[in-house]
Amino acid sequence: MNINSNDIKYIGVNDKTLDLFESQYVIPNGVSYNSYVILDEKTTIMDTVDKRAIVEWEENLEKALDGTTPEYLVVSHLEPDHSAGIKLISEKYPNIKIILSERAKNMLPQFLDVDLSDKLVVVKEGDEIDLGKHKLNFIMAPMVHWPEVMFTYEKTEKVLFSADGFGKFGSLDTDEDWACEARRYYFNIVGKYGVQVQAILKKASNLDIKMICPLHGPILTENLGYYIDKYNTWSSYTPEDNGILIAYNSIHGNTKKVVEKLEEILKEMTDQKIVVSDLSRSDMAEVIEDSFRYDKMIIATPTYDAGLFPTTEKFLRHLKHKNFQNRKVGIIENGSWAPMAGKLVKELLGEMKDITIVEPVVTVKTRMTEENIKQITELAKNIL
Repeated sequence: MNINSNDIKYIGVNDKTLDLFESQYVIPNGVSYNSYVILDEKTTIMDTVDKRAIVEWEENLEKALDGTTPEYLVVSHLEPDHSAGIKLISEKYPNIKIILSERAKNMLPQFLDVDLSDKLVVVKEGDEIDLGKHKLNFIMAPMVHWPEVMFTYEKTEKVLFSADGFGKFGSLDTDEDWACEARRYYFNIVGKYGVQVQAILKKASNLDIKMICPLHGPILTENLGYYIDKYNTWSSYTPEDNGILIAYNSIHGNTKKVVEKLEEILKEMTDQKIVVSDLSRSDMAEVIEDSFRYDKMIIATPTYDAGLFPTTEKFLRHLKHKNFQNRKVGIIENGSWAPMAGKLVKELLGEMKDITIVEPVVTVKTRMTEENIKQITELAKNIL
């Protein structure tokens, strides 16, 4: 990737061989591990990459340096997909200084089996390091999404190095809409920490930013207000769009028939977006994304072993873990002899913040009846 700068060079690597990001999120178009070099009197490397990409990254680094010996390595985030090259750099350039936060300094021995204490330069909020032409200011960003994270603002070219903030899934040579995979990335990776993201956005609002350089995904150079506005919406748990997610499970197809009827009824009532996801088959990370994207959700699920169907329970616990809140939710339960799902869904939703349960809670006993159709019609009216 080319950066519109004579002094800041991209040295990251695309990885299209990884199937699951963090061993859980499907990434059909791979992911990028981003790293940068600032060429100056005191040349500086901005983060390293995952061990899977070290060889190509080192080649990119050497090409960008063109014989220059770097003065500093800035460590924004210690997660292994960004820190695997720290040891290599410390050995390759014995006099290099490693800039990091106090929390990162304390955590560093957990990731490396080498003592780098004589190389560490600990910075705090507002500290500045002069590279010559460029000046680096450091912004602490704890829990976005690890406790040691910091952003770096380069004052001369007005560049924000945003760690995992503003990142997305997908390699850099993938032609796809930014928002879709950035949203899925945000809510599944960072989404729990909306308060902390709001805090860093407040700090960033005081900066004149011309470019955002994240650790995953494309460098952002145009219409930055769009990206910042998305992050403000996502991190404040504000619904992004009016629409309805119908998340369901169906063991023998009866609950699916109810969902199909519900979708038909809703489409007759509204032009709002309706998304239907089979929790047993859909990508869970994408369903989580849609849960936060839309302002309304209906959960339809059978009772299973006197409890919740396992995938429904998994979905709800994911929502709780990611701080799901501020939504209207309808419930449809199915049970052949002792329906319990509605009660249990209500209990789990009750552990979340500002969730409005839309009445009626519809109970189906095996097969949908005419009375059930009247009930789901009423539910549809009430949720809109």
